[in-house]
Amino acid sequence: MKADLKALMTNPVVKNAISNINPGLVERRAFRPPRCEVFKSPYTSLRQTGKYRFEIDPEAKRQLPRIIDNRVQVIAGEDELEDWQVERLTRSRTIGVVFSGGPAPGGHNVIAGIFDAAKQANPDSRLVGFLMGPDGIIENEHVEITAELVDAYRNLGGFTMIRTGRTKIDTQEKMALSRQTCRDLGLDALVVVGGDDSNTNAAFLAQEMMDDGIQVIGVPKTIDGDVQVRDADGNVLCAISFGFHSAARAFSQDISNLCTDCSSDRKYWHICKVMGRSASHLALEVALQTHANMTLIGEDLADYVDQRRIQAASGAATTDFTAFGITLRNLSRVICDAIVRRAAVGKNCGVLVIPEGVLEFINEIQVFIIKLSTILADYNNKHDRDFHTRFPRLEDKLEYLRRLAKDIANGSAPGVWNARDDELFNDIPAFFQEGLLTERDSHGNFQFSLVETDKVLMGLVKDYLNILQEKGLYKIGIERAYYEKVMLKGGLDPATYAKVMFQNADAEHLLMRNSVISRKTLRQVLVKGGLIAEEDAIPGPVVKIFNKSIPNFKTQTHFYGYDGRGSHPTRFDCNYTYNLGLTVFSLIANGATGQMAAIRNLEKDFSEWEPMGIPIAPLMHLEERKGKLALVLEKSLVDINSVAFQVVKACRENWLNASQGEDNYRRPAPIRFDGQSEDERPLTLELNALEEQEED
Repeated sequence: MKADLKALMTNPVVKNAISNINPGLVERRAFRPPRCEVFKSPYTSLRQTGKYRFEIDPEAKRQLPRIIDNRVQVIAGEDELEDWQVERLTRSRTIGVVFSGGPAPGGHNVIAGIFDAAKQANPDSRLVGFLMGPDGIIENEHVEITAELVDAYRNLGGFTMIRTGRTKIDTQEKMALSRQTCRDLGLDALVVVGGDDSNTNAAFLAQEMMDDGIQVIGVPKTIDGDVQVRDADGNVLCAISFGFHSAARAFSQDISNLCTDCSSDRKYWHICKVMGRSASHLALEVALQTHANMTLIGEDLADYVDQRRIQAASGAATTDFTAFGITLRNLSRVICDAIVRRAAVGKNCGVLVIPEGVLEFINEIQVFIIKLSTILADYNNKHDRDFHTRFPRLEDKLEYLRRLAKDIANGSAPGVWNARDDELFNDIPAFFQEGLLTERDSHGNFQFSLVETDKVLMGLVKDYLNILQEKGLYKIGIERAYYEKVMLKGGLDPATYAKVMFQNADAEHLLMRNSVISRKTLRQVLVKGGLIAEEDAIPGPVVKIFNKSIPNFKTQTHFYGYDGRGSHPTRFDCNYTYNLGLTVFSLIANGATGQMAAIRNLEKDFSEWEPMGIPIAPLMHLEERKGKLALVLEKSLVDINSVAFQVVKACRENWLNASQGEDNYRRPAPIRFDGQSEDERPLTLELNALEEQEED
């Protein structure tokens, strides 16, 4: 048997099945993204432009004086340069690169672009990769990036080549260790690939390392899509961070499959939570890609106005400020309305997309998050043990909050937590209390991914649906043809019974009268309508139709996050990141520092892409982190006035499809980087480009 097994394992079919290499992987590695036009020239130069204006935060000017006056630098292709310029461009360099924060599809191509450009300029140039994120810089853990290593990861997802981490270089000690590492390795430049916090790090590193002659360049990365850059006049310089398109397409593919499942057996509401802690860009793109029945956009919810409260307050000659901005109760009612309307036409199923950070846009939750974050940060700053170590159980945490509220009330301690807060907080389910009190991340941010947002919302939804069902307002619509078939088969006249049983006897989908919520009330209606006597049994066909009208609300919950950030990059991200790498090298070779590599016109055809360097320092502003104000890059939220959002808003009724007929689901193609079916760019970018064309 052992001999047979040995022979079996050498069989070509078996070897193919157990190999790590497959034809698709070989094809991906072999793909070479096209280069932007400027990179086809023998040389490049930087053309500084004053066309773009930024509003400078005084604190950024104070803390980053050496790079605050940086300007946008557009990369130009050059056929000829003076000798000294050629010598500067082609000299041997040692460049360090680090991934910072969560993975995003395309990161390997950033490294490939830097590597190819550096080696083309001078084969003696070296690229060093720091392992496990910024910790690798602090601890001098690195690897030499070779041609073999680069070729093994071209066009592949993840940050596997050198891995990543979330450490911030945010103390003088860490900064000193980082500078020493860079000096020891003889680095000419350091490239930081990351999101808003990581590019903030890049700015401070550039400031600190200027005396060492070490240039620092940032690269915009985050699947959330919240690293976007506009100048003070609204000109788009960086339309989206890399990785967004790939993650959105990966999520959309899976959610589209759920749409297909939903339309196949009409059994479940699929509740799909997608990543997006502070912004709903991913949810918006998924809505466009899939046409899910309902998609919540946090930024839209924040703009919600409860007209009922406004009118009530107006009648009392007062202003109800709680009418502005949606509450959890409001939101659960909105979702319930959609569910009830679809059920009325026989569709007790659907697909609901929720952004991970939707709770941040809910009035009372936002207040709780702000207050609790302040309390946790204040406790950690004052004590040797952190809050979660000192109070490990939920009961301990709640007791601390109760004592705090009392101390604040009697004036023995300052603070933000009052008796009303404590009362409202104790009305929240325990699992949600635990979620709101969960430990903040390393940057002091509330970790929405650890909160069961879907469970919070759907718990309220189910409670209200039960109330609506008891009131006879939540019912399954019965298709007329099916009803007539069942009744005729049982020897009953459909028309006669319809007038008594249904509230809409002439409709295509028949709804039981609101008063019919049980067999008892059904009997009463039939007796009152003269169709049966008190002592008669309810006819079997009628019972069958009644049972069909009773809704059984079932949900399946899904979270889309880590799978998407580990996806292979789309062709858009393959091309985008490779050219970002080329941009990085051009900025370094031409002497730039404190800049973010970017490509303008991503929303347009590839031939119009414009590589450039954007100054990081002017983009920074003060924001609360860990209870203190800190300089960071501002996150970009969904603009509810944008074309992309307005299109989704206009299609809401059509995609909800609370009417007869098939749902209007869209089936996005699988992620690939060849063929005509591959998306050229994110749909949100294509739609928002229409607004710019109109302005032009």
